[in-house]
Amino acid sequence: MRVMGVDPGLTRCGLSVIESGSGRQVIALDVDVVRTPSDQPLHKRLLTISNAVEHWLDTHCPDVLAIERVFANQNANTAMGTAQAGGVIALAAARRDIDVHFHTPSEVKAAVTGNGRADKAQVTEMVTRILALQAKPTPADAADALALAICHCWRAPMIARMAKAEAMAAEQRRTYKAKLKAAT
Repeated sequence: MRVMGVDPGLTRCGLSVIESGSGRQVIALDVDVVRTPSDQPLHKRLLTISNAVEHWLDTHCPDVLAIERVFANQNANTAMGTAQAGGVIALAAARRDIDVHFHTPSEVKAAVTGNGRADKAQVTEMVTRILALQAKPTPADAADALALAICHCWRAPMIARMAKAEAMAAEQRRTYKAKLKAAT
């Protein structure tokens, strides 16, 4: 499975692509950070991010996108910008019929380090080890994008099992309701 991990942001947007192998084996294929100047109008910044993401989607052809879920943060403007960037990215994937999954920062930290409260240095260190990189990815947005992709690769089997179980439960509910209706 080829996963594009995205750490959305207006000033710095981390992008990564990894491929999963057997078990927990993952291989980094590419990583970068898209930067936009803070003095540029919002719509121009979003366009820059959109263009970069469109290029990555066309170049790397991921099977799925893993995007960091926006969480309540002290600065509403930062949260809003992050959400807007994430929306542009999810839209680009939807246009190509690519599945999108959102993961919270604590889910990503727990998957990569075993601790949902790990700091950025711990995440970067573990990403470097897991992917057997020769150097730590910088800035932190690059490491976070890689961590998101790793998290999704490792959680994907569980996500698929949950979706299958939910579909089965929905079918059983429909069957039961049909039987009840037929009995009355």
